[in-house]
Amino acid sequence: MTTALITGSTAGIGAAFARRLAADGHDLVLVARDIKRLREQATELHDRHGIEAEVLTADLAGDAGIEAVAARLGDRRNPVDLLVNNAGFGNKGRYLEVSLADELRMLKVHCEAVLRLTSAATEAMRDRGRGGVVNVASVAAFVPRGTYGASKAWVVQFTQGVARDLSGSGVRLMALCPGFVRTEFHERAGMGTDNIPGWMWLDADKVVASALHDLARGRTLSIPDPRYKALMGAAKLVPRGMLGGLSSRTGRKYGPQ
Repeated sequence: MTTALITGSTAGIGAAFARRLAADGHDLVLVARDIKRLREQATELHDRHGIEAEVLTADLAGDAGIEAVAARLGDRRNPVDLLVNNAGFGNKGRYLEVSLADELRMLKVHCEAVLRLTSAATEAMRDRGRGGVVNVASVAAFVPRGTYGASKAWVVQFTQGVARDLSGSGVRLMALCPGFVRTEFHERAGMGTDNIPGWMWLDADKVVASALHDLARGRTLSIPDPRYKALMGAAKLVPRGMLGGLSSRTGRKYGPQ
């Protein structure tokens, strides 16, 4: 039986990955900051699907949390076959309205943690000749809009670059770029969503199903909905300055979680 490790597993897209992978028979390593929610999630998934669900409390905004997860990924006796780097958050406000400390915390979680955990996972996977990594980014990666979009653009470029470098090793990597997903993401950030059209919202379980399908097909980039694929295709034809204005009208931050 294979094992998947999911960061930010207790809510949103992370929880959807946990549900789907458990239903498919994968054992899980569930990573988040809230031990109570982790234990409840692990118990529910074990009881419903008969899988083993290990819990690991870690805050990926700090070195200790990143090191703990990296150590688990590097455990050769209990290998992880699939890593889902899902942990993330948004900051309410434009650039210079958000404190520098909060901006740096975002980069720690979205970029440094993704780099270090991907490195720990893929080194072990390459030695075994198999494995996969899904790094959750966002369609914000393609829109010039603040630190959030910039950090997600880094995730996309990093993931596709590593996928190329590890081509032929048996290790697959994919950046997942959803649009607006109905999760706790915006509420936690204190962001209003009344100005986001209903047709732009996606279902987390459908996002995950599409992502796993794309990973199995060997894709390095997944935009999991025809509507967003069309939008991102059109965005390539629009001047970047106009894209910044569009993101202002549809919400201060795009967020996948």
